[in-house]
Amino acid sequence: MFGIPIPPPYEHQRATTDFILDKRRVFVASDPGTGKTRAVLEALSAWRRAPGAGTALILAPKSILEAAWGADCKRFTPELRYSVAYAHNRVKAFQREADIYLTNHDAASWLLKNIDLLKEADIKAVIVDESTAFKHHTSARSKALRKLIEALDPEIRLMMTGTPNTNDPLHIWHQILLIDDGERLGRSYFKFRQALCTPVPIGRTSHFNWEPKPEANEVIADMIDDITIRYRFEDCIDIPPNVEHTVPYQLTPTVRDAYEALRKDAILELETGTVTAINAAVLHNKLMQASAGAVYYESDQAHYLDQDRYELVRELIEQRQQCVVAFWWAHQRNQLKHTLDTAKIPYAVIDGSVNDAERLHAAERFNAGEIRVILAHPQSAAHGLTLTAGTTTIWPSPIANAELYLQFNRRIYRAGQTKKTETLVVIADDTIEQATFLRCQDRLAAQQSILEMLKESL
Repeated sequence: MFGIPIPPPYEHQRATTDFILDKRRVFVASDPGTGKTRAVLEALSAWRRAPGAGTALILAPKSILEAAWGADCKRFTPELRYSVAYAHNRVKAFQREADIYLTNHDAASWLLKNIDLLKEADIKAVIVDESTAFKHHTSARSKALRKLIEALDPEIRLMMTGTPNTNDPLHIWHQILLIDDGERLGRSYFKFRQALCTPVPIGRTSHFNWEPKPEANEVIADMIDDITIRYRFEDCIDIPPNVEHTVPYQLTPTVRDAYEALRKDAILELETGTVTAINAAVLHNKLMQASAGAVYYESDQAHYLDQDRYELVRELIEQRQQCVVAFWWAHQRNQLKHTLDTAKIPYAVIDGSVNDAERLHAAERFNAGEIRVILAHPQSAAHGLTLTAGTTTIWPSPIANAELYLQFNRRIYRAGQTKKTETLVVIADDTIEQATFLRCQDRLAAQQSILEMLKESL
């Protein structure tokens, strides 16, 4: 059959494939954009050729089942037959003869209830892509996946993520438990937390934050280094550098007044000791929304206070070529759309209202140069999209979620990029946005610390 020749894997991909075939139970922690998917598919292809090998179950974000796994399977390992199981066709998908069965993270409970289908399909490998989806051991899908793996006892168990502990080193515990049944980090989350963290009281309440001890990252890296493989993006992909800048912004008087009123209310709640971890997050969100130019009322209707911030974003776009712009709230999306419409700048939107086909079409148009801007919600665009026609990622306001921040920025800064890229974060002076951005950077630094330790131990 004639077609485009399959390019050879990179050296680091070959090393990852060999590591998987040797260890069988592996934590693949290489950076986003390093080609983890292909390395795993190459390992499955080699494994499938051995006598008695079974089939593989891969759980991944719904948006990348076809866009990443299916596409890479067709391109790099066409000998592997795959079947994609969505909510509407799961039974038929698992009854189909295949080498690999692909489904989304939220299918975990369904898979447990229908485990006989998996046994009939001869599942002997379980792979979880973006395994941080199962970082909370108490969630329903985490409990279901743990029981499923215990019941299947697959020969191959892989957890894959480039951002294993961006928000909390404790998040790594359950991901490793799914690999080794507690051999390295123990079977008790609470004992693990007690050993690596110190309880810090929240205000005058009986609630605590568990703060990592200084040596926590080093201890974790030591305990899991024998099953972990990790490659830094910059070490294995020849690519021009990415530069990060913050863009200062001054709140307008109207926004400042609304922000200060909310801030005083928040301080009052803190001082009276009525704040829990949950409503502290609500207060933080309200302050971030107000700073970003809108106040939300109980009806979830936003009262817009400021368009100037989004005019600044427009200016940043007009000074550059193709840009990917993040938004976190509906009011940001609406204000960005209004600004771009007024300026007659062509764009597409990617968020929860866009289906997979529309999402991929928007990416294709962007990469073909037909549109200048992608407006995207990080939860909808942080995985499975290649937007290397872009040279700038713009955040109209910061977020604290380091995993989404890093993954979203890697939509343009990844293999295939030939130009220098930049990340711009707009931050309002004298607001909670400054602390939010620093918190995100601290989490990225903490993750980099443990990942560097893992790299050094290999």
